[in-house]
Amino acid sequence: GSTLQLGIGGIPNAITPFLLDRKDLGIHTEMFTDGMVDLYEAGVITNRRKTLWKGKMVGAFALGSQKLYDFVNNNLGVEFQQGKVTNDPYVIGRNHKMISINTALQVDVFGQVCSQSIGYKHFSGTGGQLDTHRGAQLSDGGRGIIALHSTARGGKISTIVPILSEGAEVTVPSHDIDTVVTEFGIADLKGLCVRDRAQALIQIAHPDFRDQLRDEVMRLGIIPRF
Repeated sequence: GSTLQLGIGGIPNAITPFLLDRKDLGIHTEMFTDGMVDLYEAGVITNRRKTLWKGKMVGAFALGSQKLYDFVNNNLGVEFQQGKVTNDPYVIGRNHKMISINTALQVDVFGQVCSQSIGYKHFSGTGGQLDTHRGAQLSDGGRGIIALHSTARGGKISTIVPILSEGAEVTVPSHDIDTVVTEFGIADLKGLCVRDRAQALIQIAHPDFRDQLRDEVMRLGIIPRF
């Protein structure tokens, strides 16, 4: 019965096989992806229980394979709206059980999310990440999820960090954070103090970096001790 928004990148598409046992999902997204076609063809996406545009998948643009473009072409079950509509948090929030799933480059122990730069080096635009993340949390039963690999550069660096890299752009501020997921678990951060956030995030960091993260958090004085 949930309505989904899936962001750009490998992780949002990678989750679609794990949704094949769900029922009556809907789509209200900025970007249509290949995974949405797979879920529709499997009978998982029906849009029957959506609050807005019932019976239709709604988005602003499509990016993917030829299969995706063929699917949306002349499809009366797909409706393209302007970004100012699809990405309006107050419109998004009117969907019952709205679930936003986006990825990131770094998340620090305060809950700040960087999805657009590697230090000073610009990597990607923000897209609608903050809009959809906030909109999902305005929804009854909604949730804003940031999903990322626990490491980068072939496991050499941790994406869970004590503080964002110098020059990193903040995409989702700490006061907007909800749920962060890695392959090692789930950190529900909403309403937690910095100490509890740090503990929850270090727990879902790669095991090779957990002790290092604890030491650095204490060295910087973010938390006196665990």
